[in-house]
Amino acid sequence: MRVLVWQWGRHGSAPRLAASLAAGIRGSGAEAVLSLATGAEVLRGADAPANDLPVPTYHGLAGFAARFLSIPFAARALARRVRAVAPDVAVCVMPGPLDLLMVTALRRAGVRFAVIVHDAAPHPGDGHPLQMRLQRALCLRADALVAWSGHVAAGLRAQGLADGRPILAGFHPPLAFAGPAPAPAFTHGGPARLLFFGRLLPYKGLDLLAAACALLGPAAPGVAFELRVVGTGPHSPALAALTALPWVRVENRWVAEDEVGAVLGWADALLLPYTEASQSGVAAAALAAGRAVLATTVGGLPEQLGGENLARLCAPEAGAFAAAMATLIADPPRGTAVDPGAEWRRLAGLLLEGLQPLARGG
Repeated sequence: MRVLVWQWGRHGSAPRLAASLAAGIRGSGAEAVLSLATGAEVLRGADAPANDLPVPTYHGLAGFAARFLSIPFAARALARRVRAVAPDVAVCVMPGPLDLLMVTALRRAGVRFAVIVHDAAPHPGDGHPLQMRLQRALCLRADALVAWSGHVAAGLRAQGLADGRPILAGFHPPLAFAGPAPAPAFTHGGPARLLFFGRLLPYKGLDLLAAACALLGPAAPGVAFELRVVGTGPHSPALAALTALPWVRVENRWVAEDEVGAVLGWADALLLPYTEASQSGVAAAALAAGRAVLATTVGGLPEQLGGENLARLCAPEAGAFAAAMATLIADPPRGTAVDPGAEWRRLAGLLLEGLQPLARGG
């Protein structure tokens, strides 16, 4: 089987997910054609993948509007390029603003496709105003949907998006970033290094984290830690409260692809005090780096992390999270880093089996 894997984002983890899936498909004995945006940040890294079907996207709102309006004309040329690489089936790794262009081209080329849906509903403060409308339009045109958690699958069924199309079950594999292998966690001899990493948005539980830190200072008996909060987001009372704590360092900034490995490697453990979640790419990256993960029991996180030796879960309450942090520091989880390549091959095997009925000649 020959699978076209596409994701046209330029920043964030989505293009890396697409590259990892393409590699997993190849490692499973099938063929993969990877299509990324020409300006994707992952293409500038030391481990840049081969971009088999590069597609120029846009810059800014005006650029998006122009590209979106050009879909009927651009689809003809893209369909010719799709026919040239001759896929049997296609997979959209994460929905984006211009995916209807690829859908139109795939229909012209006679190729059916599936969409991996990461969130059935928007998180507070997340995404752009048209994101969910475009995702719904994409899902309604898809031949199959893929969910990485039962939580998301249930949301898709509740919205009627599973009517007439199968939902293929999957899971969020660990996500490796380039860079030297970090030293094992909790071996540096100093206070425990705790990390909150990702977008600094309301649903990520920054207020819960601030309240937990207020309950659990590093002066508490048997507890010694430092905390970095790294990511980008709007100013908020929770961030102000964290900034005021002397043992917390808030770094409200964008972290480039080539720095992610070093940020994760600094930490002993990753904190996910989320108040809602579908699944977590940050947790997947932490597990790949051999870092412990402390997360709340919300959304799809118990499904993703419940069986992981390096992960612990607690209730989404400040007192429970503070107590879990103290336990994590006093008695860290023991285990080795998850093998990202093996897990991506396992996911690819599941998807290839589910996609077989959609493939040309399948």
